[in-house]
Amino acid sequence: MSKSVKSKITAKYQTTVPKLVRDELGLGPSDYLHWEIVEGGARIAPARRAFLEHRSKIQVGPGSVIDDIRRVRRSRGG
Repeated sequence: MSKSVKSKITAKYQTTVPKLVRDELGLGPSDYLHWEIVEGGARIAPARRAFLEHRSKIQVGPGSVIDDIRRVRRSRGG
């Protein structure tokens, strides 16, 4: 089911993300949005932060955090 809402652009080219959209996408202050220009309009989605893509690859617990970071970097070729 699709839902549609609209918002207004201010003189400073700012807009408010409607509450329905914030709630549905779990957005909050300081979150980023990804804007994609598509034929006839734009698609807006929550932007994934690069460090979140590596969630659960670095384990918290005994050992060295530095060694964990180096291991992850080696595993992704960096």
